[in-house]
Amino acid sequence: MTTLVETVRVHEGRAPLWPLHRARLEASAAALGLALPVVEPPQGGDDRVVRYAITAGAVTITERDVGSSEPIRLITSPAPHRGYPHKIDDRGWLTAARHGVLPVGGDDALLLDAAGRVVESTIWAIGWWDGERLCFPPLSLGGLPSVGRYRLDEVARGGVHDVTMYREGLGWRALVACNAARGIVPVGTLDGEDVPGNQRTAALAARFWRRAPA
Repeated sequence: MTTLVETVRVHEGRAPLWPLHRARLEASAAALGLALPVVEPPQGGDDRVVRYAITAGAVTITERDVGSSEPIRLITSPAPHRGYPHKIDDRGWLTAARHGVLPVGGDDALLLDAAGRVVESTIWAIGWWDGERLCFPPLSLGGLPSVGRYRLDEVARGGVHDVTMYREGLGWRALVACNAARGIVPVGTLDGEDVPGNQRTAALAARFWRRAPA
């Protein structure tokens, strides 16, 4: 049985990215043939991550702490990306890829497709700066339609640019990792090599959770 998952950040008592979560839920539920129950956005309380697990007509809700926003260490995984167009709980191959880099000092695995093109990491959308342009791999490569990425398209000057990138092209670029639970974090190292910073990443992080009052 397919379980559709959505992880929603509560920030200062609100779920500022809820409209983007709802849009992704509706699209995935339609594609997977799931009846989407009424799901209300979380409100109030401490900063936290609320996880919805949705099956046919049922919703299970759990909560967890937000987690670290420190720079992450990426290690390129030897296992190719398999395609992950919907956020479902059948993600054992992603978990295995992440666990595979932990013994060699990685926090997460950078995943490439069979042609060597950058797709995403196991829990982050991964982008890079090209001058003033913020670039991410095209979703046509099979990466998750990331709520964090969609939010960046709203707050980045000029939006997000879809650019195909091979692993070797990432060398010496400033990288950005984002997801809808922890927001934006810089990438500190890639395959053990230091990754340069970019002040634009910090500026985006400061705007990421801001929403106009409803």
